[in-house]
Amino acid sequence: MKRAVVVFSGGQDSTTCLIQALSQYDEVYCITFDYGQRHREEINFARKLAIQFGVCAHKIIDARLLNTLTLSSLTHDNIHVPDYENRKNCFPSTFVPGRNILFLTLSAIYAYQIKASVVITGVCETDFSGYPDCRNDFIKALNIAVNLGMANELNFVTPLMWLDKAEIWALADYYHQLDRVCYCTLTCYNGIKGDGCGQCTACHLRSKGLANYWAKPHAVMVSMRTKIGLY
Repeated sequence: MKRAVVVFSGGQDSTTCLIQALSQYDEVYCITFDYGQRHREEINFARKLAIQFGVCAHKIIDARLLNTLTLSSLTHDNIHVPDYENRKNCFPSTFVPGRNILFLTLSAIYAYQIKASVVITGVCETDFSGYPDCRNDFIKALNIAVNLGMANELNFVTPLMWLDKAEIWALADYYHQLDRVCYCTLTCYNGIKGDGCGQCTACHLRSKGLANYWAKPHAVMVSMRTKIGLY
């Protein structure tokens, strides 16, 4: 029996990971974190999607302690969410220090209890917002530490790590779920439904990726399938 835990926010990336996981594992469990985020509507999106997809269980974890320890525009309403800027080598105010360290560690504990061998997360190094905890090296290092700490053989799986946003849209389309990901997920940093605010980095990457996919759907689909071995 192949079991997987999906770190699930109800956004584009984690929903695409969930869609793929449902085709690859016998049992899929979702874990969502309430960390006092400003766009708490994402928790409701995650809850509704988990029901729609019929996952084995959906656990919502109270991680609001993170809100008291970090200063980020995603955890404090008095910090402005910046508009998209194409900048490198500096952390945007939307970076939540330690978030993926905490989320993956708690997900690993949950996986240990339900005897799942895999934790799936939608982090991506290709089209990320400058977050150091989305890098492949970080995921691998934490995976080693967690397994040492629990004497376990758990794998952190990152299906989107080397895909750009256009290819992530293609992956959803490959599983015939493009419309659901497009219309039933919440990605906007400001928590605005539908097309989002159109100004933040998350909205920019999402809309640009979709436009790039529609511009060359066949080429993008081939590139995505080649990168992740879907033949």
